[in-house]
Amino acid sequence: MQTECLHAARARLDRLWARGTEFLGCRYAIMGGAMSWLSEKHLVSAISNAGGFGVIACGAMSPAQLEEQIAGTQALTDKPFGVNLITMHPELNDLIRVSLDAKVGHIVLAGGIPPGPAIRAVKDGGAKLITFAPALALAKRFARLGSDAIVIEGSEAGGHIGPVSLTVLAQEILPHLRDVPIFVAGGLGRGEAILSYLEMGASGAQLGTRFAASVESIAHEKFKKFFVQAAARDAVPSVELDPRLPVIPVRGLVNEGTKKFLAHQAETRDKFLSGAITKEAAQLLIERFWAGALRRAVIEGDIETGSVMAGQSVGMVTHIQPVAEIIQELVDQAVKALAAREVV
Repeated sequence: MQTECLHAARARLDRLWARGTEFLGCRYAIMGGAMSWLSEKHLVSAISNAGGFGVIACGAMSPAQLEEQIAGTQALTDKPFGVNLITMHPELNDLIRVSLDAKVGHIVLAGGIPPGPAIRAVKDGGAKLITFAPALALAKRFARLGSDAIVIEGSEAGGHIGPVSLTVLAQEILPHLRDVPIFVAGGLGRGEAILSYLEMGASGAQLGTRFAASVESIAHEKFKKFFVQAAARDAVPSVELDPRLPVIPVRGLVNEGTKKFLAHQAETRDKFLSGAITKEAAQLLIERFWAGALRRAVIEGDIETGSVMAGQSVGMVTHIQPVAEIIQELVDQAVKALAAREVV
């Protein structure tokens, strides 16, 4: 493939995601997904240093812990990165304050509709606000409320998921919402796929699973090797055994923990139906089953009974790579796809 053709294709790619790169302040409009226990200073700084945009996953961190993570990330990179905060966190306002005090330029509010005071705090503090929208109506609402960018994440993603695939969400939202940059997420593992969504109107993409198995990821080697060995069909959502006891679906790799979760639901349901426990107590027992399970898998390497959250793109994780190599591979794939059109 001629060098001139590749240069032209690269220029075309840069134009396609220019809105995203300008918004994020990075070279490539590739965001790192906020993955609990994984998206910490080492992985986040590696993504930003490689030209992407790393995002710290605050999760259940305290304000002091978040402050430490931000400072640690800033010590490892001088490039922009963001912070992902869960709207249900009891100390959300303090977490926003910590982020603003540390001059974090982008704050992601995830896990539900962000409260008005939180939106105002982010905006008044001078940071750019990013939110997640699972449908067109909510995306439009978030844009009106002040979101500076929106992520649409399909059910192919790892971790907590919604019911709709990215393929459908993109068709529903991208042609009809141009007010703010939109980043696509869920099941993305190759540059050609990212390119297709850019051409539909997306401003960039968010990936998690491929970065989870990177060299810079602090995940246990057993966790990473499980990713390499897995196929797309192995990443399945958790099953809700009884609709009377709702379960928020979580996509992960099937293991013994998955089977035990079903047995736990059945046992808890029987206790509820017999009147031994209330519905609220039953739901709490079900939710608590996975408490600590993600940490066991990521940090301790318990891939048998821990929660190995992974998106369906896990089938495209063929070996453990440095973050910079992953990002360059994605860019090269998109560029070559564009250049091939000119050659044909």
